[in-house]
Amino acid sequence: MRASRFVRDKLNEREALVAHRRHPRAKLTVEGRRLLVQRVVELGWPVARAAEAQGCSTATVRKWVRRFEAEGDAGLADRSSRPHRSPTRLPAAREEAIIAYRRTHRVGAHQIAWALGEAQSTVSAVLARNGLPRLCDIDRPTGAVVRYQRDRPGELVHIDVKKQGRIPDGGGWRVHGRGPGVASSREQRRRRGSGAKLGYDYVHVAVDDCTRLAYAEICHDERGDTAAAFLARALAWFAAHDITVERVLTDNGSCYRSKHFRKTAADAGVKHKRTRPYRPQTNGKVERFNLTLKHEWAWATPYTSNAERGAALAGFLHHYNHHRRHTALKGNTPMHTLDNNVPGNHS
Repeated sequence: MRASRFVRDKLNEREALVAHRRHPRAKLTVEGRRLLVQRVVELGWPVARAAEAQGCSTATVRKWVRRFEAEGDAGLADRSSRPHRSPTRLPAAREEAIIAYRRTHRVGAHQIAWALGEAQSTVSAVLARNGLPRLCDIDRPTGAVVRYQRDRPGELVHIDVKKQGRIPDGGGWRVHGRGPGVASSREQRRRRGSGAKLGYDYVHVAVDDCTRLAYAEICHDERGDTAAAFLARALAWFAAHDITVERVLTDNGSCYRSKHFRKTAADAGVKHKRTRPYRPQTNGKVERFNLTLKHEWAWATPYTSNAERGAALAGFLHHYNHHRRHTALKGNTPMHTLDNNVPGNHS
């Protein structure tokens, strides 16, 4: 009984933390603290009344008022939970010895622990705290971090599908807010209740591993024939940029296991590879592109219709390929990297 209650309490704590992260205007975020202090300092509310209105204790109210009076608005921000003193932390000289041994011998934490007489957990913590890469991520002879990147354009193209909820005419909650009666009219709520749904757009994307050059289309589904048709158009688009695709890498979605997709790839002479199940990081470049697509196109502005967002995709792709610089490309754009990798175009 005690164990189940403990687990239930832990789950409740986790749900509360997730809810706090999802709702930046919760009671005791920076915005809530600012309102709390304003009620006490500017409006003259009694501490007990402000605490009751905010749903917290009087000690909490006094704490934030005290910090505000000492530091101003900056005092309402979250502080690090790191202690001011760590008397049991390993001395700096011992940390330096661990780091030096790792860089000299390039061995794991257990080997360093045995050699220097430290606990393996201590050595692991020191290595992680100082940002030293794992042995599997470095080249042993040189110590250089091994980056997974193909040498020539078209050697490998990552393909994936990104689902986006469709936007109702007039704009969704990003335009009108989430308040009752505001995010949707009574008629819209009635239609939704009767089963009419807006559904999703399926953004099929293809990203070249070497140059990060990207091609994308908005489709109505993610069926096998749709994915196959997208593959054919993507291959033609890359060919128009003097890129001959040799391999494509996808996840294990049903559309990529269909006979339509397999036949299209085989007819084009393209080898199809699939990631290991439940290992999306293997297809990480297209997953990262999906995140950029979400923040810089799908959520970049409060669109007033689904058609408006769809029309903005071409502009985003042009900006991404021609003007957006990438740290992975040493500050270059995909098109600039392509120009310097296609034979005859080296600058």
